[in-house]
Amino acid sequence: MAGDSRGRWDGDSLVVDTVNFSGKANFMGAGENLHLVERFTRVSADTVTYQMTFDDKTTWTRPWTAEMPLKRSAQHLYEYACHEGNFLMTKGVLGAAHARERAQR
Repeated sequence: MAGDSRGRWDGDSLVVDTVNFSGKANFMGAGENLHLVERFTRVSADTVTYQMTFDDKTTWTRPWTAEMPLKRSAQHLYEYACHEGNFLMTKGVLGAAHARERAQR
C-alpha cells in the first residue's frame, strides 16, 4: 500500500523516490499511478526542509509540490503510523496517559 521507496543523495539533500503504490492507496484521488518524490535538506542547525512532489497523470493535470520546515524539538517523537488504529494503544499506553491528563484537570 505504501509503495516501493528508493533513497539517494543529491548533493546535501536526501531524496526518496516512491512508485508502485497499491490500487488501495488513495491520496486525494491518486492511487497506483502516484509517483512521490520527497526531499529532505538541512538548511540550518535546527531545521530540515521537507519538500514533496506528487505526480499522477490520471489524477492531476501536472505535478505539484508542497514544502514545510521541520524544526528540531526537545520533545519525544512517536511514530503515529506504527500504532494507528491499534486498540491496545488506546486502552493501554495511551489510555493510562489520557487518564492522568483527565485527573490533572
